[in-house]
Amino acid sequence: MTDPVVLDYGWSTSAGPESCGYVTPVVLATLKNLGAKRVLDLGCGNGQLCALLGAAGFDSVGVDADRGGVAIARAAYPHIHFHHCGIDSDPRQLLSAEGDRPFDAVVSTEVVEHLFSPHLLPRYAHGALRDGGHLLLSTPYHGYLKNLMLSVFDKWDHHHTALWHGGHIKFWSRRTLSNLLESNGFAVTEFRGAGRLPLLWKSMILTASRVAPAEARRLPVRRVAANDSFTHDSSAHMP
Repeated sequence: MTDPVVLDYGWSTSAGPESCGYVTPVVLATLKNLGAKRVLDLGCGNGQLCALLGAAGFDSVGVDADRGGVAIARAAYPHIHFHHCGIDSDPRQLLSAEGDRPFDAVVSTEVVEHLFSPHLLPRYAHGALRDGGHLLLSTPYHGYLKNLMLSVFDKWDHHHTALWHGGHIKFWSRRTLSNLLESNGFAVTEFRGAGRLPLLWKSMILTASRVAPAEARRLPVRRVAANDSFTHDSSAHMP
């Protein structure tokens, strides 16, 4: 019987995916605003984001379950630590290999939509972060207007990537992604859209603070100003 868990996402070069062009600037700006120094890229793929983090002055470390992607990352960026492990592993093993130094921030870009068990991602991040650390999580955006446009222009087949082995199997809204984080020891503090026009964003990026599970939902969500280069979704009722 074939294992349903995909361990090879087809990485062949160290070039970054298209999403790097519009997600990475938001991630870098947010990390700088948070004052983070030590950053874990959870689901680092071929290491491109780790390299960009390092170039921006962050101490970056990458982990991924894709052995091929990790091999490419190690060859392309030998000065960065890359670990071959999945989100179902114990984050204490990673911390031990990294000198028992927890991270100021964990970033995971365009990963959670691929996961059969997405709750494992924030749980792993929680274990790798210092007290008060932050998780930055990006995934394709879904909301009423974008969903409507996908229907009007008959783009759902393309959007669902049904023929992509290891492709998207979870389709998140702001509400459901927030619930995922708040159910696993985080409080969402910021929402940003990236790529394309407001409410038609390609991706959304949620920032969440590591808290005890009982404290989740208590922190106010910061809304990015309308004149900011990264526009926020002011429609809390949007699906």
